Amino acid sequence: MSVHIVSVGVLALVFLIATLRPINMGLLAFAAAFGIGSLLADTPAKDVLAGFPADLFVTLVGITFLFAIAERNGAIDWIVRGLARLAGERAVMMPWVVFAAAAALTAFGALGPAAVAIVAPVALRFAARHRISPLMMGLMVIHGAQAGAFSPTSIYGGITNGVIAQAGIDPAPIALFLASFGFNTVVAIAVFVALGGYRLLRDPPEPMEEEADSEGAEDLGRERLFTLIVLAVTAVAAIGFDANIGVLAMAASALLAIAAPRSQKGAVDRVAWSTVLLICGVVTYVALLQKLGTVTVAGDAIAAIGMPLIGGLLLCYLGGVVSAFASSTALLGIVVPLALPFLAASDMDPIGTVIAIAISTTIVDTSPFSTNGALVVANARPERRDALFRQLLFYSAIVTAAGPLLAWAVFVLPS
Repeated sequence: MSVHIVSVGVLALVFLIATLRPINMGLLAFAAAFGIGSLLADTPAKDVLAGFPADLFVTLVGITFLFAIAERNGAIDWIVRGLARLAGERAVMMPWVVFAAAAALTAFGALGPAAVAIVAPVALRFAARHRISPLMMGLMVIHGAQAGAFSPTSIYGGITNGVIAQAGIDPAPIALFLASFGFNTVVAIAVFVALGGYRLLRDPPEPMEEEADSEGAEDLGRERLFTLIVLAVTAVAAIGFDANIGVLAMAASALLAIAAPRSQKGAVDRVAWSTVLLICGVVTYVALLQKLGTVTVAGDAIAAIGMPLIGGLLLCYLGGVVSAFASSTALLGIVVPLALPFLAASDMDPIGTVIAIAISTTIVDTSPFSTNGALVVANARPERRDALFRQLLFYSAIVTAAGPLLAWAVFVLPS
């Protein structure tokens, strides 16, 4: 039996066991990765560990630790109060404020995870204060980041337009950007309506309560101001200079731990360690699948199909399903080139097909196994993380099933 079939079957078994039993899925995925690697694929442990998402680990731990400090000393509350005043103290405006903020950040060049890392903690804090669905606020942040992700000045836009140009096809950067922006905006409207937006429309403005004085308030005030400065510098460095957001967050956390001792006490306990284990384990297993060539084998089989329209649809699904567990950036560089050979031999619109694949590959970044989804889960209140993880997983399953089909129907089928 092919190692590709067995490895995919084992991944499905991991999901099934973790669903039926209270076992961390990441733990099972790590064990499965080492088992498949040593028993079937002749891959030593060090090569399996090479797929460990170190960047994602550092990002999750660094961001949650940094914002735990900021929450303890009240810096996040200050930001929430400021955004609430900007929205006229109306809760109904906040989902769209965070959507626009995330879209603007990615449109001007920030990586999606950097934008989500900056906006999600504030969005989820506001959701908790105003009894707004954390799922809705998290999805508005992610879809906002996706809406701006294919602008001509963005990372995704640069990758996709570059691949098209290398194939001898004239890129259409504005069409790609507007298509992604429009698609994600429509999805965001649906999310807003389905998850309580109508209730928020009826809510009157709610002035924020003034914070009470407390012992040591002057010291905390200084730590809070210093924390805000550190957060601002971190955001500027990540967005303006493309610095790694995880490394920046770790460095900022270390600085605050030294300079703000009252604020950092107990913050390390608020890092989402179980979420980190779960996500890193599954991502490591999927990285092994990529190393074994499972994704490439599937892509080659699709590209060999003699029906371009069906091949385009299957490539949309390949990008969506794999990207739910792996890097969208990497998948764009793999899946888009797979479509180009049969596009050249057919009368399909190449730009429409590439747009559909690009949207299908990134629309599933809501998955809790992707960096964006993981950041939303990690920044939720501890008592809400498990529920939010399950909600995001269910939502992402729907998006993975329907998103590629819808993108194909809108951008490919008419051509």
